[in-house]
Amino acid sequence: MIAVFAGLILQGMIGEIPAETATRVNISQKTQVDGEQILLGKIARIEGDDSLLIDRLNGIVIGRAPLPGKTREIDPDLVERRLKQNQIDLDQLALRLPAKVIVERSSIEINPEKIKALVSEYITKNLINNMPDARIKEIQAAETLKLPGGHITYKVKPSSNSDMMGKIPFTVSFDVNGKFYKRVWATATVEIFTNVVVTLKPLGRHKPITEDDIQLQRMDLAKLPSDVITDPAVVLGQRTRRAIGSQTVLRSNLVEFPPLLKRGDVVVIIAETGGLKITALGQAQKKGRLGERIPVINFDSKKVLFARVLDANTVKIDFK
Repeated sequence: MIAVFAGLILQGMIGEIPAETATRVNISQKTQVDGEQILLGKIARIEGDDSLLIDRLNGIVIGRAPLPGKTREIDPDLVERRLKQNQIDLDQLALRLPAKVIVERSSIEINPEKIKALVSEYITKNLINNMPDARIKEIQAAETLKLPGGHITYKVKPSSNSDMMGKIPFTVSFDVNGKFYKRVWATATVEIFTNVVVTLKPLGRHKPITEDDIQLQRMDLAKLPSDVITDPAVVLGQRTRRAIGSQTVLRSNLVEFPPLLKRGDVVVIIAETGGLKITALGQAQKKGRLGERIPVINFDSKKVLFARVLDANTVKIDFK
């Protein structure tokens, strides 16, 4: 039987093996472990002359380790049962067990500030690198992680559905010793500023746009539609499609080139094929802007043809 002395269970001499020649197993009252299993060799100091036995003892699994940062109390009887289950002759051991064995799982804490820093580093290197007009407005991350001790790696990944500006969801995945352990979410707000064309005053429907009607204004692209106009030269010579107010950000669907032709205009029809150029007179059957294909009637053949508007007097038939 195992006798208890001053809070320790001591097996000093079993059978005819003196304590000084037995393999000594001294289990600590409180120990910290790294892995998912509690190994005897991690919670005890094992000494003796029998190296093969020591190796066997070191590898005996006592139980499952607690979660990172948590503790587990090991019943001394459990240690004896594990020894017997592994065919260890207790008579060969001088076993010292505290009345209570506390095992703590080592951990590394990853707080929200660290997660924010990882996301910030990713954005700076991969999304706004060499973009002087871009900046990170804020990053939100609420969860604090406790990861097991070991070799920790991470991967930051933006949402595949994101436009990479404005509010961008990110996942931050952590691996411990090459094995996936935990994934958390973070959200970053990225601002990208650029000059956009804005009206200086209200403009009526079909008003030709001049330099006096517009100005450039610095704005965050994330808050603007995708067809916003950034080059004033694009709108000069165009007209408004409808009445628009002052300080309106101009988009492609708000402006148009005025028609070069109106219905009934007489035009020159050009047709080129195989190095041969043919011209004829015709009449536009609808209004047309530069580059648009409109129906025209050939005066000679009386046939309706579709031709592309080149200027206010000329259309061209494109042969495919």
